[in-house]
Amino acid sequence: MKYTTNNPRQLAVMTLVRTSNGSYSNLQINAVIQSTSMGPADKGLFTNIVYGVIQHRLTLEYQLRPFLREPEKTETWVKELLYTAMYQLEYLDRVPKRAIFDETIKIAKQMGHDGTRRFVTGILHQMDRQGMPNLDDIQDEKTRLSIEYSVPTWLVEMLDEQLGKPKTASILASLNKAPKQSVRANLAKISQKDLLADLAKDGYDAEPSQVSSEGIIINDGQIIHSDFFTDGLLTIQDESAMLPVESMQISPDDNVLDACSAPGGKTTQIASRLKAGKVFALDIHKNKLKTVQRNATRLGVYKQVETFELDARKVDTKFEDGLFDSILVDAPCSGLGLLRRKPEIRYDKTIADINRLSEIQLQILNAVSAKVKTGGTITYSTCTIVKQENQDVIAKFISENPNFDITKTKTANHLNPDSKMVQIYPDDYDSDGFFVCSLIRKS
Repeated sequence: MKYTTNNPRQLAVMTLVRTSNGSYSNLQINAVIQSTSMGPADKGLFTNIVYGVIQHRLTLEYQLRPFLREPEKTETWVKELLYTAMYQLEYLDRVPKRAIFDETIKIAKQMGHDGTRRFVTGILHQMDRQGMPNLDDIQDEKTRLSIEYSVPTWLVEMLDEQLGKPKTASILASLNKAPKQSVRANLAKISQKDLLADLAKDGYDAEPSQVSSEGIIINDGQIIHSDFFTDGLLTIQDESAMLPVESMQISPDDNVLDACSAPGGKTTQIASRLKAGKVFALDIHKNKLKTVQRNATRLGVYKQVETFELDARKVDTKFEDGLFDSILVDAPCSGLGLLRRKPEIRYDKTIADINRLSEIQLQILNAVSAKVKTGGTITYSTCTIVKQENQDVIAKFISENPNFDITKTKTANHLNPDSKMVQIYPDDYDSDGFFVCSLIRKS
């Protein structure tokens, strides 16, 4: 798509209209950045506004409602424009109010007409005089938490039931923080320690991850545009997402199955440990396997990776029993541990989705269970934080497969001293929420 403007605020409104119609925010943001000539500061403001409005949508909707006489008759783009102004006023300290008002009113006229300009001007000045509605006035606590942190009520209730009020409140408060820029050192080419030293020489403010022994947090600069990324010394990956492979006991000559591989972060992490061995990477989508192959090529581990377009539930059609030394099932899930990076997930998912996904997760585990050798391990992981997709799936699998036992998931930083499984919540380390469990085949 061609854009006739480089105004980051106007582009944010246009992007928010598309995401409100079901488009993925990260794809839309990337498309706009690639199709316009915004400078770095404007790109940052544009991205901040888009993600910020999506993150705080329920809060902004609640606060705007009293100022609209006929909300159902107000055009979508006008509401999105007002949300962008409200977000900047409430959450961006460095942007002067006058600049926000002037830009918002100007966009109202450019995208609409003089009547739209008057309408938007009136609401902005009314908000300025009256102030925003006070969330503390909401009597029901779960409704208040839902609106304050902009998550659906059902999720508040589910977390409250499973984890209790203090932990739920802590998780919800963490979800709207900016995600950290996290990378994984490609052990096929360089150690974490040497990569940290090289990053420091190049002027990057970088520090080792508290979560993964392979992870590094980049505190400034866009590492994806660096030679470190181009040369395959590192890859972009959340530190929690590194734990499933870090916990696997992989030898250089092993055959490993990655049952749900795309986009390839964990596939290439497995491959970085192999020499003569191979990782067999499955995915149901052919196009996504191309991404796996591109990542493996950039990281220099393509010889250790073989891809197959295959639903993991149909492994019997391709592989014989007992073929693999270990198996990774990084299962399709609700993604509720990723709300910081993918804020629209919170509005898309339902309890029905969680129940449907937990059935698929169990089906995949059951399907691959015969493919691991006796004494071998299946590592099950998800990027979600609810028991239905994690502990409950494991309990059902063990009850249906008595030839498997849960064995302790070992992490380099000993993250689970009191449990065999690893459950990372988004507020624990300000990383993605993740679950990892190791299952050993006894016979």
